[in-house]
Amino acid sequence: MLGKIGFFFLCLIILSKAAFAGDSIVVKKDPRFDILTQKQVSINKRSSMMTSTGMYKGFRIQVVSTNKRDDAFKIKAELLTRFPGEKVYVLFQSPAFRVRIGNFLKRQDAEKFRAQLTKLYPQGCYIVEDGIEYTPPNEDDATGQ
Repeated sequence: MLGKIGFFFLCLIILSKAAFAGDSIVVKKDPRFDILTQKQVSINKRSSMMTSTGMYKGFRIQVVSTNKRDDAFKIKAELLTRFPGEKVYVLFQSPAFRVRIGNFLKRQDAEKFRAQLTKLYPQGCYIVEDGIEYTPPNEDDATGQ
């Protein structure tokens, strides 16, 4: 019995010496991993802003919803002449034609534009979330190539 206890303490002492020997491991990382990580972060950020159809998540202003196709296209023509820098969209979702304007990433920008539109169309312009046409600015390559 004393032999087993002695053997146990001997093993315990050897294992404790091995555990506290102070050995260390040095891992050398390839610096290209940092570049790949940065690229993946930017890809993840961009894809979180996109819808499943590949369009960016944003806002448009719905100017009118009408059952009359001619009225919808008349308002579209008016909007195009008053705001030539903005795109105007006519959507048909049975039974209504919806006229929407703009491609805004931020709701604040849409709010500012809606204030202008409300003066011209007081019947109730409102902001809707929609997939928008947006081309992000080209980011410089992290590698400089």
